[in-house]
Amino acid sequence: MSKITEHPRSEEVSTTLGRNTHFNGVLRFRDSLKILGSFHGEIVSPGRLVIADGADIKANIRVGSIVVGGIVRGNIVAKDKLEMLTSGKVFGNIKTAKLIIADGVLFEGKCEMIKDPDSIDIFSDNVVDIKRNAEMVGPLGVS
Repeated sequence: MSKITEHPRSEEVSTTLGRNTHFNGVLRFRDSLKILGSFHGEIVSPGRLVIADGADIKANIRVGSIVVGGIVRGNIVAKDKLEMLTSGKVFGNIKTAKLIIADGVLFEGKCEMIKDPDSIDIFSDNVVDIKRNAEMVGPLGVS
């Protein structure tokens, strides 16, 4: 009889985009998503995003929480937590309430800590922030 192992909800992933998957555009999801392939555009979600080792992302990202093991070129806003794994590379500015950075991470950008996570609405930016971010990173969040 096999034993079923239960994982904490925070570790579950609802949807996975495989290594051979390549998307362009605006990606929105509710619960959790793991990207193994590539994505260019914008990612917005109240949920958890996992960028796996080997994934290549060129996007501005606004999520509840994120784990970065691949490459991200663009700004990241993580309302709750941003974790960078040893294999992670981030080229862009980050803003989060909690930050975990492993040894070996490559991070080029500015970091801003969120003092009141409940005040962040990941689905909206004011016009000034949108213009400032567009000027800082250029098209598709690429510096």
